[in-house]
Amino acid sequence: MPGRFRWVVAGLLFCAAALSFFDRQVLSVLAPRILADLRIGNVEYSNAVSAFTLAYSVMFTLGGRMIDFWGTRAGLGVAVAFWTLASLLHAAVRGAGDLTVYRFLLGVGEGGCFPGAARGILEWFPARERALAMGIATTGGSAMGAVLAPPLIVWVSTLVGWRGAFLVTGAIGVIWVAAWFLLYRTPAVLPAAELAAEKPWPMARLVARREVWGLLLSRFLFDPVFYFYMFWIPKYLNQERGLSLEEIGRLTWIPFFALGVSNVVGGWASDRLIAAGVAPSKARKLVMAAAALLTVSSAAAAFAGSAVMAVAIMSVLMFAHGFWITNYVTVISETFPKGVVATVMGLAGMVGAFGGMLANTTIGFVADQFSFLPIWIASGCLYPLALVVLLATVREARPSET
Repeated sequence: MPGRFRWVVAGLLFCAAALSFFDRQVLSVLAPRILADLRIGNVEYSNAVSAFTLAYSVMFTLGGRMIDFWGTRAGLGVAVAFWTLASLLHAAVRGAGDLTVYRFLLGVGEGGCFPGAARGILEWFPARERALAMGIATTGGSAMGAVLAPPLIVWVSTLVGWRGAFLVTGAIGVIWVAAWFLLYRTPAVLPAAELAAEKPWPMARLVARREVWGLLLSRFLFDPVFYFYMFWIPKYLNQERGLSLEEIGRLTWIPFFALGVSNVVGGWASDRLIAAGVAPSKARKLVMAAAALLTVSSAAAAFAGSAVMAVAIMSVLMFAHGFWITNYVTVISETFPKGVVATVMGLAGMVGAFGGMLANTTIGFVADQFSFLPIWIASGCLYPLALVVLLATVREARPSET
């Protein structure tokens, strides 16, 4: 296994994940201003967000399959180039229809990000480092993008306007694509067992597996909570808590910073359990169980006495999500052979994004007709349900099956 270069690969994948979350956050951070300028209401906004998640859900599977057939270098490079173009197009939006189309295109490109990143880590990192690398490169990168997005996007928009903010993030994407094709390569030497497991499985064989159904159902349950945090927190803080755009920029990075820390620590924690003699599957699930218990606190955000306290409670859920998602992704990489990891990641992401799409469509209506209270209560229940499903369906990992 090549030495130092694998960390260069992890760095590139970290940046791709960060860019993915940064690009999708531009709209949610600037939503109060953009919606006011374009005279778009909550229901139209939820339709645009749902268009993103619909495309993202479909392309998570198709993108993962594409990457398994094309390879990591070509597949991920094309995906980032496509979503960079879509991000640039947002600068030209004129109304709700344009916004919906451009969000859909952004979702098409971003669907290939995490299957590609997971496959890249699997290609370059041995099992003893894989959870840590996965946490840094995928979930850690996405958290960093979400941390940087609120303050930087608000600052950039004050300099060049909200349309200019989309142009700036698109330019960063162009730089990443150039660096990726210049630097990334497939490892020259792979273990014989991994080479034997390169061939993708037929889709029918995959969907016949109990583990696949358990991973998909659990993701359908917990992903809507993360999509709610990703796309609706700035709107909630503005609508329910009365915060200005500048105040939103000063506060909304905090939950994602907690996520970034826990992404790395979560991978390290389960790796340490394995080093202490705990079976890999059990170690990952122990960490996920502890995280699921923490997420129950999310419901308390609705009753917080101040916006700062509400954000603090949100940070607890995001901290727990980091432990959860890092080990969830690692479970996938350790349960299936390399040739199908991106496909399984894609299927799980598709189902999770579909759940997020349904949730986003509902949230706009519930927020307009009632309040955000039912949404907060639901957010505190879904991770424990997902844990029950996972424990019942995903047993010991069998990555050597071909």
